[in-house]
Amino acid sequence: MPSPEMREVISELRQRQQARAGQAPPPLDQARAAFAPAGRVHPLPGDVRVTEVTAAGVPACWLSAPGVAPGRVLLFVRGGGYSLGSLRSHGELAARLGRAAGMRVLFPEYRRAPEHPFPAAAEDVRSVWRWLRDVQGLPAESIALCGDSAGGALILGLLTTLRDAGEDLPAAAALMSPHVDLTASGASIAERAADDPIFTPEMIRGIAATYLAGADPRSPLASPLFADLKGLPPLLVLAGTAELLLSDSQRLAAAAADAGADVTLQVGEGLPHAYPIMLGTPEAAAATEQIAAFLRAHVR
Repeated sequence: MPSPEMREVISELRQRQQARAGQAPPPLDQARAAFAPAGRVHPLPGDVRVTEVTAAGVPACWLSAPGVAPGRVLLFVRGGGYSLGSLRSHGELAARLGRAAGMRVLFPEYRRAPEHPFPAAAEDVRSVWRWLRDVQGLPAESIALCGDSAGGALILGLLTTLRDAGEDLPAAAALMSPHVDLTASGASIAERAADDPIFTPEMIRGIAATYLAGADPRSPLASPLFADLKGLPPLLVLAGTAELLLSDSQRLAAAAADAGADVTLQVGEGLPHAYPIMLGTPEAAAATEQIAAFLRAHVR
C-alpha cells in the first residue's frame, strides 16, 4: 500500500484529473506553463550549479551538485508526452538522481510536438549523445542514461540506433514508466483505467497521435517495444500498478530479457506513473537510491 505521503500526492492528482474531465484542453502554452507531473513543481536545490550549453544545436543544461564526479555523466531525457516538460518540471528529479549517483547531469531541451513531431525529439537526443562523445570527449562507458515516460522511449530508441550503427553504447539505462508502445495495445490501458490518477486511455492515444503526426506507431524508433532489443546495456525499469502504461514496462522487460539483456523490473504496488518524481514520499526516496545504486554499479 502506498505511504501516507504518496496517498496525499495521488489524491491531489486524482482531484486534478476529475476537474479536467469534460473540459476542453487548455491552450498549449498554458499547458506547458502549468505542467507539474508530480502534482506540484519542485524547484532545483540552491546548491546545484546550472550551466547552460548548446549541445550540437540542442539547448541543454549541465546540473552539478557538490562533490559529483565531472567525468561521470548522466544524460537525463525527461518525459512530458513529447509536447510538455522542461527543466522546470523535471530538473529537481534529474539533479536528485545525479547527486545520489555522484554524477554530473546533462539535461537537454529537445524539440517538442506538435511544432516538431516525430522524429525530431529522437534526432535531438542522438545529436546530444554525439556531442558528449565527440565534442566533450567522454567515453561511452562513463555515460549512463535516465528518463521517464516519453524520455524512456527516446532512450531506448537511442540505444537501438547506436547498436544498429555499430557504435559504443552507454554503460546503463534507468527507465521510469517508459512509454514504449504508441499503439496503446497493452492490456493495462483498459485494465488500469480506474486506477490511474493521471492518464485516461484517450489521453494516451492523443499523446501518440500528436507526436506521430501520421507516422507509423509501430516504427521501432517511435515504439521501441517493437524493436530488436539484442545487445543492449543493463536496464533498470521502474513502474507502478496504478498506471495505464504498466504493460509497457512489463512487456519491455520481458522482451529485453528474452533478447539476452540484463534487465531488472521494479513494480511498485499502488504507485502511479513515474512515481520517482514525487519528492517527499518514501517511495520516491527509495527509487532514488535504487536508481543511484544501479548507476554507481555500472558507470566507471
